Amino acid sequence: MKREKQITPLSQIRNFSIIAHIDHGKSTLADRILEITKVVSQRELREQFLDRLDLERERGITIKSQTVRIPYTHTDNQKYILNLIDTPGHVDFNYEVSRSLAACECAVLLVDATQGVEAQTLANVYLALEHDLEIIPVLNKIDLPSAEPDRVIQEIEEAIGLDCTDIIMVSAKTGENVDKLINAIIKKCPPPKGDINAPLKALIFDSWYDSYLGVGVLFRIFDGYLETGQEIQMFSTKKRYEIVQLGVYSPNPKEVNFLGPGEVGFLFANIKEIKDARVGDTITWANNPTKRPCPGFKRAQPMVFCGLYPTEPAKFELLKKSLEKLQLNDSAFVFEPETSTALGFGFRCGFLGLLHMDIIQERLEREFKAELIATAPSVVYEVKTTDGKVFKIDNPSKMPPPGKIAEIKEPFVRMDIHVPHEYVGNVLSLCEEKRGVQKDIRYLSSSRVIVTYELPFVEIVYDFFDKLKSYTRGYASLDYEFIGFYPGDMVKLDILINGEPVDALSTIVHRENAHRIGRELALRLKRIIPRQLFEVIIQASIGTRIVARERIPPFRKNVTAKCYGGDITRKRKLLEKQKQGKKRMKKMGNIEIPQEAFLAVLKKD
Repeated sequence: MKREKQITPLSQIRNFSIIAHIDHGKSTLADRILEITKVVSQRELREQFLDRLDLERERGITIKSQTVRIPYTHTDNQKYILNLIDTPGHVDFNYEVSRSLAACECAVLLVDATQGVEAQTLANVYLALEHDLEIIPVLNKIDLPSAEPDRVIQEIEEAIGLDCTDIIMVSAKTGENVDKLINAIIKKCPPPKGDINAPLKALIFDSWYDSYLGVGVLFRIFDGYLETGQEIQMFSTKKRYEIVQLGVYSPNPKEVNFLGPGEVGFLFANIKEIKDARVGDTITWANNPTKRPCPGFKRAQPMVFCGLYPTEPAKFELLKKSLEKLQLNDSAFVFEPETSTALGFGFRCGFLGLLHMDIIQERLEREFKAELIATAPSVVYEVKTTDGKVFKIDNPSKMPPPGKIAEIKEPFVRMDIHVPHEYVGNVLSLCEEKRGVQKDIRYLSSSRVIVTYELPFVEIVYDFFDKLKSYTRGYASLDYEFIGFYPGDMVKLDILINGEPVDALSTIVHRENAHRIGRELALRLKRIIPRQLFEVIIQASIGTRIVARERIPPFRKNVTAKCYGGDITRKRKLLEKQKQGKKRMKKMGNIEIPQEAFLAVLKKD
């Protein structure tokens, strides 16, 4: 028997997101909201409740945005539906934040009362303003003895320009004033707009793969409605499906028969093809489609590339399927097939940053049991050849010969570094060391400074973040955005073993650093490659010029061990024979590089 349609009036719905810098307490505040509204019982509640991935719980960071529907009765007995969308704070997962904000009308800006305004605080505020959202400023961690609310309020007003006269001060840990925040969300957050009679328009802001039900889709309805059994159509592909399951997360999956405008939910519709439910697409009715789709998302531009190869060639197909399923859940991740003479068949993968790359590799190994070899991370370059053609190159092996290159442009980013004033000198020297150009330096307060630099992205890919943390004792925070390609003196550094180039170890580096990196790689390979019965020569070269060389001496087998006494010419004859054999081996033999050598060399110290 089908239940009656329960249409929630738009005036009773509030869609909001929590945005903040990493570690300012978003997930803890979400826990307190779930506890106070009694959506989760005391017995079920655990820390970081909305962080479902094991990786998120272990690292203490949010990677995937999560939604929860909270039925709440206000003090005036009015019932409301609060749709909370929890977002990540790390710069590499900025794309997840922008997707979540597209489904909201309001953002709770959470600022740590001890640390103040940080780089991602500003970046997320600008994202929220781009989506034209109402912003509610909130100070967290006021229970800590080191909290300085007055200083932080002044920073918020000066750096962001928000009026903080009615700022709410909470402690997400103890739950102090969280009930006031919920009331402020109901009062200040505008209700969604929408027309139930207009053709269906629902934005997909997340999707994932379920091995039993196929592709699952998380959506926000702007116009129209959805009900079980209804035939829907994807706007971009025009493919049609029948809804078999409709539901909401509250916070566990809960089936419903009907969802109207302004509501957030999930559906399954026997969607088998992963590419048919792309994030940013619009769901509409099959028999009465909408004329205009929801505004989608700017396609995320991958910034860091690396090759992922299966440890055994037979596992290539398994890796391909795993990457496809993961890409559905993370549309900022891209991949395409490639081959390497050293590693065989694999994939060239693009990521938003190093943490993103690290998380994807770990998810592949844990969730999909994939065994991987990853090549050194590189960035994308723009190469202009002597005949006037321009190519984007993300793999050093695709680089044209040096004689055909007219110009190489490297990607640059504009970086804002928030740092206490006593560490400004350290930050400036680090940025200068990394070929940065200073653009601005301004004081938020007498103790907090924002330093702005333009830097080549390749310089921050490897160890910039680690060095910044050690130079500032962990007090600095950064945010960056891609600003374009600029000419750079870049060269391709090849590694040759016994005269043969190993493509998986090639890198593109700045000419100034080529000798140092070449020496480091050659020395590291010398330590790792086992000795052979013949001499092994390791060289680093730029074009035809050798910039570093290491030698692994051969084993010496004692061929004269069985010669007891007698004429010395017998021993000489055996030694001469051995010498000839080694020459022949060196000529014919091709060295086997162990997998551990690749893993050790490709990991940056």
